[in-house]
Amino acid sequence: MRRLPLSLRLLADRGPKAPYQVQRETAVAVPAADGSPLLTDHYAPVTGEPCPTVLVRAPYVRTGFPWNLFFGVRFAEQGFHVLLQSTRGAGGSGGTFHAWQHETADARATVEWLRKQDWFTGDLFTVGASYMAYTQAALAVDPPPEWRGAVMQVGHTDPQDFFWAGGAFGLERALVGGLALKQGRVTTRELVGNIVRMQFRLRHATHAVPLLDAYPSVYGGRRPSVEEWIAHPEPEYWRDATLNTVAGGMEVPTSLLTGWWDLCPNQVFDQYTRMRAAGRDVDLLIGPWTHTNFLERDWPEVFAQAMRRLRQEPPAYAVRVHVGGVDEWRDLPDWPPPGSEARPWPLDGFTAERGWTFRYDPTDPTPSIGGALQSRTQGQVDQAALEKRADVLLFTGPALETPVTVLGPVRASLDASTTAASGDLFVRLCDVDPAGRSLNICDGLTRMSAAGRIEVDLGHAGHVFRAGHRLRVQISGGAHPRFLRNYGTGEPPGRATRLVPTETTIGPSSTLELTMV
Repeated sequence: MRRLPLSLRLLADRGPKAPYQVQRETAVAVPAADGSPLLTDHYAPVTGEPCPTVLVRAPYVRTGFPWNLFFGVRFAEQGFHVLLQSTRGAGGSGGTFHAWQHETADARATVEWLRKQDWFTGDLFTVGASYMAYTQAALAVDPPPEWRGAVMQVGHTDPQDFFWAGGAFGLERALVGGLALKQGRVTTRELVGNIVRMQFRLRHATHAVPLLDAYPSVYGGRRPSVEEWIAHPEPEYWRDATLNTVAGGMEVPTSLLTGWWDLCPNQVFDQYTRMRAAGRDVDLLIGPWTHTNFLERDWPEVFAQAMRRLRQEPPAYAVRVHVGGVDEWRDLPDWPPPGSEARPWPLDGFTAERGWTFRYDPTDPTPSIGGALQSRTQGQVDQAALEKRADVLLFTGPALETPVTVLGPVRASLDASTTAASGDLFVRLCDVDPAGRSLNICDGLTRMSAAGRIEVDLGHAGHVFRAGHRLRVQISGGAHPRFLRNYGTGEPPGRATRLVPTETTIGPSSTLELTMV
């Protein structure tokens, strides 16, 4: 064990005074299930007292900031041994990396190694965000008796839904995720360099055809894993990696966290609902966050939830949500809260500002502005630029006489037809203030190939539309590159080059459904 490097000590000193100093040992070789060395950084409090262990596993967790500070130092200085482990074939660990494979076996092998360490007390906790939440679900396939609690943040447990929800490929999340989910060692400097290169080359990679020849420009080469994701929309391909049923049945006490503009909050809500129905010990924190900013925006709230779970303290809430429109936190007994109900809002009661038909041209695809992104326009942003486009229909309600509180799922049921072999419906709910500023609340996309009643899941919302504000529904043919543009041909996207414009018509019997209290 050695003292923390100066750079990390300076970062650590910027926080509140902690009970323990921290030391660490890097690149400890922990045997995987196949014997490959899993490189693991061990952060330990400087004390002779026995301390529980926190395990964090992901391909990229040892790259440095922010994980070394927020997960390594911050939990160790509260009296926990913390292990940040690079999964098989990534971050310098041995073996061959393949996303979502080997995680159950390698986590169990790590627990076997832990049992042989003289500092291990027999009390194990797991923590982590995104892929780190998936590795916790993988441990739940065969949970060890030492496991005392889990903290799963902005997670996913169903990769097929992560990439292909609604029938369109999640292009931006695949390209950004591909930066970190990579075979071999990736340093912080290399990761930053890759991000900078992606900023300059993303437009070419997402607009040129065929996609399989265009996307490598953001990496400087091909990524077989990305090509597999693009080629396989079918659930059967992802069956062995899908752990949503396992996650929903977790018996270990669990704290869940997501954001209103996280990449797949519906998976987190589903896990909470299943665990709650099974009588499990689970709490849920929902904040005004994207997938990437929850640590920086509300670290005290995030850290407090985790520490309650690690210290096995009584939960402070069942559900805590940040409610937009009034900018306040609310503690609720469940999600959605008791007494809430779904109510229809017919679109023919709104003003159709651009009629009921739009033309979607895949050579100039409707862009993604705001929402579940990992780029500069992520989260909640002014929709002025998007709403100026002729390919975005706007349906705006009258000024509200009394506030409308939405807490729960939002759906759209549309009568729709399209002229091409395939078309997309991207639907977004916005809050328009008296000055005319439009802010996105929630959204969703569904792919269609025939005329009829099309259901679009807009996810969940926690928002108060204040008196004097108006509800607005945007309807368009996509949100590129968040979702890969629809080529209009129905062909597999990897090698397709033909782009066909689409005329889409929405019927006046279409409705918006809000869960209200």
